[in-house]
Formats: sequence, C-alpha cells, structure tokens
Amino acid sequence: MERTAMLDEVDEGWLNRRYYGGDLPPEAERFLHLAAASHADAETAQRYLAHAAELAPGHRLVDLGHYKFHFYKANLDTALLYGERMLGHAMAAIGLNHTDWRMVGNNSSKSLGVDFAGLEPAPRLFLFALTAVGYLHLRLGRLAEGREALNKVRELDPKDRFGTSRLLAAADRHEAGQHDAGLEDDDA
Repeated sequence: MERTAMLDEVDEGWLNRRYYGGDLPPEAERFLHLAAASHADAETAQRYLAHAAELAPGHRLVDLGHYKFHFYKANLDTALLYGERMLGHAMAAIGLNHTDWRMVGNNSSKSLGVDFAGLEPAPRLFLFALTAVGYLHLRLGRLAEGREALNKVRELDPKDRFGTSRLLAAADRHEAGQHDAGLEDDDA
C-alpha cells in the first residue's frame, strides 16, 4: 500500500482501529482512515475512497466517507449524490423498502415503531441525511427542494435538534436579498 509523506506521521494503531462497529471489512475501514488522513491531497484521498468502495461496494460507511470528502471539498453536486445514498441507507434502516422520504411521517413512523424524537441510530441517521440533502439543495440554489426536505425534518423533529429552523431562516434571508453573501456564511 502506498504512503505519502503526510501519512508517515499517522500512527498504525489509528489506521487499524475498528471505529465503525465491525460490520465494515477491516481493510475497507483502513482505507477510509487513510482517506481521512490524506484529505489535503484530494487525488490520494479519492484513491483510498475508491479502494474502500471496491472492498465494500454500497456500504453505508463507505458512502458516508465519500459524502464527507466531497462536502468538505465543496464538491456539492457529488456530496448531494452521496447524501441521497445515505438517505437510502437510513430509510432501509428504519424499515422502509422505498426511497421516497416524502412518505415518511408521524403515522408511518408509528406503524414502523420508529421514534424520531429518541436517540436510536436509524432515525437519527434519517434526520441527519435528510438535513444534509436539504442543506445541499439550498447551497446549490435549489431552494424549493431544500425547503421541502428541511420542512420534513422539522415535522419529524419539532424540538429542532438538527437545526433546520436556522437553515430555513438563512434561505428566507437569501430569497429576500437580505444576505448578499448567500448561504455560505450559515454553514451547518
């Protein structure tokens, strides 16, 4: 496995740690850690992400690694693609076999036994992924799509733990022309 000078200072114990709970193949997880450590070198990081995807194709944690990489590199269209994939993973985790998040509501969550107000990982992943998708739509200038996603999060998260009210307020200011810099200053 190639290493760059930047990685020479990375501890092998850190690279070999099992951070993600064990359902990801160890070598794929190592490649995700290498990608994170190589973040400043986009080409190298993407190569490590590709290796992780080869070892664990379609795995939610590999998709999450891609999402984070593209989000922080401001590759927003690609981040949105991976955000939507994360939303699909989340919907499967809460027991839905379709991909239309618009159909998720208080009634469907009760029938599935899903508590969006609780701390269980699957509903939190759903809310996080939908917030990310909504935010990315806003950043890409697709305000209607962003609002729709964020309003769904607000419906399922009335205590606003995911901060959707702040994002919607930023969209309001942007539309009203009160915030010349756009949404960039209101990063989530």
